[in-house]
Amino acid sequence: MTQNLYHNKTLQWLFYLFAFGVIGAVPLISDDAFLLNQLAVYGVYGMLAVSISLCWGSGGILNMGQAIAFGLGAYCMAMTMQMQTQAEGTIPPFMLNNGLDALPWIWEPFRDTTTGIMLAVLVPTVFYLIFGGIMFTARVSGPFFAILTLATLSAFGTIFVDLQPYTNGVNGISPPGSLNLGETEIDPYSSGAYWFVFGLLVLCTVGAKLINQSRFGLVVRALKDDPERVRFLGYNVAIYETLVYTLSGLIAAIAGCSFAVLTQYVSPAQFDVGFSISIVIWAALGGRNSLIWAMFGAFTVQGAQSYVGDQFLNTWILILGFSFILVVRFLPGGFAGLVEAVLGRVARSDSQTDAASVDFSKAKEAAK
Repeated sequence: MTQNLYHNKTLQWLFYLFAFGVIGAVPLISDDAFLLNQLAVYGVYGMLAVSISLCWGSGGILNMGQAIAFGLGAYCMAMTMQMQTQAEGTIPPFMLNNGLDALPWIWEPFRDTTTGIMLAVLVPTVFYLIFGGIMFTARVSGPFFAILTLATLSAFGTIFVDLQPYTNGVNGISPPGSLNLGETEIDPYSSGAYWFVFGLLVLCTVGAKLINQSRFGLVVRALKDDPERVRFLGYNVAIYETLVYTLSGLIAAIAGCSFAVLTQYVSPAQFDVGFSISIVIWAALGGRNSLIWAMFGAFTVQGAQSYVGDQFLNTWILILGFSFILVVRFLPGGFAGLVEAVLGRVARSDSQTDAASVDFSKAKEAAK
């Protein structure tokens, strides 16, 4: 039988190479600053879709609160950028407006850029490690875990609004300058910023792909199908679930850091429930079982929202929801499932053709 080309690992890597080659060449084709910034933001959304694909598609863990890691990473990075432009002995203007006369202790580590960037990645990751460890050790899974992550996300949004003197509430944090890495300034509208995000997107996607193809990834995919059987084979299911959940949080945190660099703004909207659910929709439309197709799902939905959503305004949410229902009902594998089905049909057709050729040859020999 002819193998379905969709499952050929060599062709998969060639497809990754081709796709990322095209995406990485965009600044060589266009120097439109606004377009490069917009596409770089799409790259951030692509990282989020990859993180959900790793967690949900590979591990079977439906995380409805992925914006937690994204928002924490974005806030920590925005705080770092804010402190880069803050003179010694002064505090951000919004703190003065809210009655503070000294920099809060929680802001102090962000005076150092290296420490601030490390915290932007570590804080969300450690939170996922602790939260996931508690939940999975207690064997909380399925819709119960999804609901808990959604509730936790809502709690974070409320906390960041209420702590107005420290977070500027609903107004958010708007660093007055770009991120400086040593002597290098990352202009969010430059090709350098685009390639910076592109490099992180490649790193996260390829890294997640290698994880999936490792022994660890094999166990994770097995527990998605039948966790009890994996547990009876002697594996600690809670540890594997916690690790894959934490790794997805790490990717989302990197996405959040990149978002703050590109937009120079962060607010409690990053903890919005609707946004977090949208991340799941991106992965579902593209194909949650495929990292790169989940990424394409994010590109497709956000591109449509940017260029079509403005015409439909609030109706766009209904269109997106209806599209999600159609995909779940008629195309549960998303775009990736459609490609897999088409290539599978081609493989079966080739197999039947080969079988027919063999039968014809046998009949010809028998006739002699």
